[in-house]
Amino acid sequence: MVSTGEKVFTIVSVTLKGIFRDRVFQGIMALAVLFLFIPSAATLSMRQVTELSITLSLSLTSFILLLLSVFLGATSLWKDMERRYTFSVLSLPISRSSYLLGRFFGLALFQILTSTLLGAVACLVIKISSGMYPPDRPIVWTWLVLAIVFTTLKYILLVGVALLISTLSTSFFLPIFGTICAFLASGITQQVYEYVKSSAAEQAISPFLQSAVTLVYYLLPNLAGFDLKVNAVYSIAPNFAGLGFTAAYFVSYTAILLGAAALLFNRREMK
Repeated sequence: MVSTGEKVFTIVSVTLKGIFRDRVFQGIMALAVLFLFIPSAATLSMRQVTELSITLSLSLTSFILLLLSVFLGATSLWKDMERRYTFSVLSLPISRSSYLLGRFFGLALFQILTSTLLGAVACLVIKISSGMYPPDRPIVWTWLVLAIVFTTLKYILLVGVALLISTLSTSFFLPIFGTICAFLASGITQQVYEYVKSSAAEQAISPFLQSAVTLVYYLLPNLAGFDLKVNAVYSIAPNFAGLGFTAAYFVSYTAILLGAAALLFNRREMK
């Protein structure tokens, strides 16, 4: 008898093959060509060439991972249903939860592979820039690698958000725009929450609105803690206790997303 783990692994393998078959990797390579222009663009900053190279490299890596999270995570289930692949798979002795987990881990693994490749290219570009224009402060490569790792975790979590929305909708557009909205909102929830809880807002904002903001704050993912760009750019040691809390948040929130997605997917009617 095939175990659940083997079934999930099979779906992971099929997911990766499908991504490469759709030539997503070739598209990433095309975007990665932009890294070649970073050393030239960084020279526009006469005093902070290396710092600008790090900023541009991390921003480009983050942008590519965001595109993958939105368009792969939000369309994976939809494409399977359109191609009738889901019905064929679920007719086999495999649960819907195993199928969904296989899809998630397949997409997450592709994110990790992409991040590793882009991170290596980014480090090479930054090394070239720092060799051409030595920085005032030495580059701490450990902080740079940590920034790439936590950026990857951020977008893996966003894949979970995309899959959850996909289980709620049969539309192609709703998961995409829902994921984009969740990503944009996640960048400002911390600031809004801190303002609402400040003494200056106590008289201006009603208790009901404060409660509503607090609820939204805890429901939406908080992705601000995953951003270590400043630490990488200025060689500032991160707060390791905070990183541990962020890693625990990633595991807990992702588990909740997958649990909710599996519950909804199990109740969904297949037509």
